[in-house]
Amino acid sequence: MPHQVRYHEPKWWKESVVYEIYVSSFKDSNNDGIGDIPGIISKLGYLRDLGVDIIWVSPHYKSPQVDMGYDVADYQKIHEPYGSMKDVDSLIERTHALGMKIIFDLVINHSSDLHPWFEESRSSVDSPKRDWYIWRPARYDAAGKRHAPTNWRSNFGGPTWSWDEKTQQYYFHIYAPEQPDLNWENPDCRRALYDTAIRFWLDKGIDGFRVDTVNRYSKRVDFVDAPVTDPADETQLAFHNFTNGPRIHEYISEMRAVLDEYDVFTVGELPNTPDESDVMRFISAQAKQVDMVFNFDTVYLGQTPGDRFRLQNFTKKDFKRELTKWQNVIRDTDAWTTVFLENHDQGRSVSRFLSDDPAYRIQAAKMLALVLGTMTGTLFLYQGQEIGMVNAPSSYPVEEYKCIRSVNHYNKIRRQTGGDPAALKEALNALQKVARDHARVPMQWDDSANAGFCAASVTPWMRVLDSYREINVTSQNGKKGSVLEFWKTVIRFRKQYKGLAIYGRFQPIEQHEDVLTFIKEDTDGKVLFTVANLSDQPQRWSLPSSYPRLKPSNLALSTRSQVVDHSSLAAFEGRVYVSDVL
Repeated sequence: MPHQVRYHEPKWWKESVVYEIYVSSFKDSNNDGIGDIPGIISKLGYLRDLGVDIIWVSPHYKSPQVDMGYDVADYQKIHEPYGSMKDVDSLIERTHALGMKIIFDLVINHSSDLHPWFEESRSSVDSPKRDWYIWRPARYDAAGKRHAPTNWRSNFGGPTWSWDEKTQQYYFHIYAPEQPDLNWENPDCRRALYDTAIRFWLDKGIDGFRVDTVNRYSKRVDFVDAPVTDPADETQLAFHNFTNGPRIHEYISEMRAVLDEYDVFTVGELPNTPDESDVMRFISAQAKQVDMVFNFDTVYLGQTPGDRFRLQNFTKKDFKRELTKWQNVIRDTDAWTTVFLENHDQGRSVSRFLSDDPAYRIQAAKMLALVLGTMTGTLFLYQGQEIGMVNAPSSYPVEEYKCIRSVNHYNKIRRQTGGDPAALKEALNALQKVARDHARVPMQWDDSANAGFCAASVTPWMRVLDSYREINVTSQNGKKGSVLEFWKTVIRFRKQYKGLAIYGRFQPIEQHEDVLTFIKEDTDGKVLFTVANLSDQPQRWSLPSSYPRLKPSNLALSTRSQVVDHSSLAAFEGRVYVSDVL
């Protein structure tokens, strides 16, 4: 019996282009070297002209910034260098006035250790909020030496447990010691989160949330040791013990009931969940969990699970497989997915997957835009991606890397090897490829000093990349053939042909290993065909004979201004053919 063909139900958030803004690095309005909310407001017109429908604002809450705002000290206050609550209210109002929507980051797996809840929790073992966080007694060996409750390794390296001298117990944290995990087993804690972190902002009129680490609220509460896979380290990988725990879908359903009081959407961050059936439990519309999730199969290419800085080689075939994986998985289902290659936690896509060589950079960036723009799912852009920003060069000094993960890794290698120059060089090479810092450098607005992010007389919180002289908004805006103008074209095309580009039924077509090709079909029988050369060498290809309606004259979009040979692609060239375009 043939498989039933289903098409996805249209929704406004499926058709939207979402643009992530990293507040500290987007635009500094008061010349203190730190981006801020008024800076975002000043660029809303630029985002609307780009074709953005939704802006996603990274954590702007009061925070000591141990992990760039993902350590929240108060959900209802603003990080002072970013501005005031009045500024945030104005941002919401101005965004809506320009016909766009706005979502915030929802960080509720953990808080800052300076959050009043945690300060009260650690004040005494008898504190009414003691059980709002995860506390456990020490373990002692035969010699009476104290050990953590488990051997689990945190995401930032080191143990998931920190000792509290005052109350003589350990508290649990998946991330930094300054980010203690909230105890979702406690219903009072959950209700407080719903009221202070969710309803408070939805009542102010925001349109949804990007939900941080959406699958880590439920842990194994028997706290058994993880298998020893790294005998040289006292801590062990333990994702399976604190990810997708036994009550996770109960918790998400409860949170969804709160969200359903409003017309909003959610996109969840879903790490360490490779099994497709596990993911479907989050994104199936019938399951009523989150509307979509970020799957990291593509952006994690070349990284060792549990150690992003231990790099491995990957091929163009690997890239194609992972990039199209979720296109295939959600086909003929009621589930939805995301289309993205960049965010605040990843290196720049041109550098990571293609080539940032000046000879190829522009073509490579445009080709990725064309491919992403014709894939099924909600399209997410990260600031600077629309102008083809690239990673910091290999000459970038290690002292300029600010991210806690980068600093921890480099210091770990220095400690383990006694400062061995070869080992440190290898560590720096890994940082240059996959450090989170590459996404966090200031946005490159123009070719003036500090790239127009802040005044020339100011030292920005993070060094501006030297590439700002060649790669910036002003030099590309309105310039035919630029990456920025091509992104505008892709977004317009995506919306014009949304039945195909957004909702079309995806079908991979395999040709040359270095060439990515796929078909999209709509309910009316129209066909879209995307072809992209992933290499820096010319490649031969052909229109699929199984779709006779597609002809060379159906060319609808191309990364190059002129197409001479319809059977050959130049380096990093991409094209789209649509059956009803002549």
